[in-house]
Amino acid sequence: MKIFAISDLHLSVNNSKPMDIFGPVWDGYLDKIFSQWKNLVSSDDLVLMAGDLSWAMKLEEVVPDIDLLKNLPGKKIIIRGNHDYWWKSISSLRALLPTDFYAIQNDALKFDNVIVCGTRGWKGVEKYPTLLDEDKKIFDREVLRLGMTLENASKLRQEGDKLVCMIHYPPVDIFRNDSPFSELIKKYKVDAVIYGHLHGQKGLTTYFEKDGIPYYLTSCDIVENNLTEIKFLN
Repeated sequence: MKIFAISDLHLSVNNSKPMDIFGPVWDGYLDKIFSQWKNLVSSDDLVLMAGDLSWAMKLEEVVPDIDLLKNLPGKKIIIRGNHDYWWKSISSLRALLPTDFYAIQNDALKFDNVIVCGTRGWKGVEKYPTLLDEDKKIFDREVLRLGMTLENASKLRQEGDKLVCMIHYPPVDIFRNDSPFSELIKKYKVDAVIYGHLHGQKGLTTYFEKDGIPYYLTSCDIVENNLTEIKFLN
């Protein structure tokens, strides 16, 4: 079983939000992603998507976007991003997801010897704890949610299992300083971190290691619309 990741697809079957207005990297980006997906991914593999799946505003509006992905190979696992306004009730979302499509919210899922958990996170890691009150409230709540998903993952974990954590917002600042998110990631001995959210910034580092843990930035435009294969250090 291989693990791939790509995030921030910003699908818009029923929403007039073409991504190519943001630059040539978005021209035909889905065709490239889907072609590579079909060539690389098998039915037993995992494809992790760390947020901003769709521009839809309501749950029923996201169905055509999910339909674009449902027949692609592999098991698809998603978390919520800041633009996933359609993501309200996790039970309602799970009720409409097709086979081999999974959503994580505060919990964790196990596939063979790989456990996947995750949360949205929030902006402001470089300013914490001096965030404005509203942002600090959301930030602190997301730290709690990360703790919940990691704790649930730890209950599933057995010797030899690998733990992958998805978080939409970057869990560290550009200097890779510690944050409440990275401290939890280190505490629970995560084996790989996947994040997204960042766009349009050339030269961003798409891979680094911190505390012996590999961190992967997988925003589709940043990785030039290529799926990233996730590797563990040990």
